[in-house]
Amino acid sequence: MISKKMVQALNKQVNNEIYSAYLYLSMSSYTNYIGLKGAANWFMVQYQEEMVHAMKIYDYVNSQGNHAQLAAIAAPPAEFGTLLSMFEQTLKHEQFITNCINELMDLAIKEKDHATQIFLQWFVTEQIEEEGNDNDIIAKLKLIGDSPQGLMMIDRDMAARVFTPPATTAA
Repeated sequence: MISKKMVQALNKQVNNEIYSAYLYLSMSSYTNYIGLKGAANWFMVQYQEEMVHAMKIYDYVNSQGNHAQLAAIAAPPAEFGTLLSMFEQTLKHEQFITNCINELMDLAIKEKDHATQIFLQWFVTEQIEEEGNDNDIIAKLKLIGDSPQGLMMIDRDMAARVFTPPATTAA
């Protein structure tokens, strides 16, 4: 059984993950508005992935005989500037989430909560992928600079991203 402190920390992370989804949904709307349909697709897939992350934690808390409790979600920004700026903001946000996951892992280790440590390992690995994807896109956007043709090529590539729902979100 996981401690009350661990449950509270996991519930906070559910909120963080839902905020992440909300942020990427807003980014999807913004990029759609400025005519970058591929980027809008990329951010929509990111939104869907973040909701899966939230549900994994939600399901885990409930599966451990506890009660997942939801909190208010702050409104994300509505405008973001250039695509490069958006991905720099995305990377900064994912680094924040990585720090949150690391703090959860530290708490699980401190409390000798081996089950939660095993559960959180998936998120540790996921954050490596998230930050890597953002860094790759940032590098490409810096490489193309102000080239409209380069931006269109990257946007086209982003349109190919597909969300693959997991078989289950259960812990």
